[in-house]
Amino acid sequence: MSSYIYIDGWKSNIRFSSAHILPEYEKCGRLHGHTYAVHAKVVGKPDEKGIILDFSILKDALRETVGILDHRILIPEKSGVVSIERENDSIKLNSLGKLYVFPMNDCVLLPISSTSAEKLAQYILEAIVEKIPLSKQIESIEIGVDEGFGQGARMSKTFEG
Repeated sequence: MSSYIYIDGWKSNIRFSSAHILPEYEKCGRLHGHTYAVHAKVVGKPDEKGIILDFSILKDALRETVGILDHRILIPEKSGVVSIERENDSIKLNSLGKLYVFPMNDCVLLPISSTSAEKLAQYILEAIVEKIPLSKQIESIEIGVDEGFGQGARMSKTFEG
């Protein structure tokens, strides 16, 4: 019988605050920010001790991942819409005809095409899959990224046992 464990990012303080630009959408094409919460759901069959995955392992992996994003400007390296240029200790970002110049250490370049909640959830999901031990009893992992209370995106990955 399958069951799941769940981490609520709001209640567990697995949050990060970041700025981004979504040039794909007019209103969100301006530089703006959010306080995000990251949630996790791990579905599987409990082991002989009744455990699917130790909560502390999952929380540590989530905190390590969101720590990289916290108080940074999120820049999608694979965007077909924005152009990125590295110059000395700066990043030049051209989006919708606007040129932004940021200190390199204020930015995080992400290997994604957009910094939408959906793509951030996918990025975090892939990072978590790399960080936690994937035992045979884990059937799927879902990551949720909320851009404030009440709105967010969820991405999941299923594993073959």
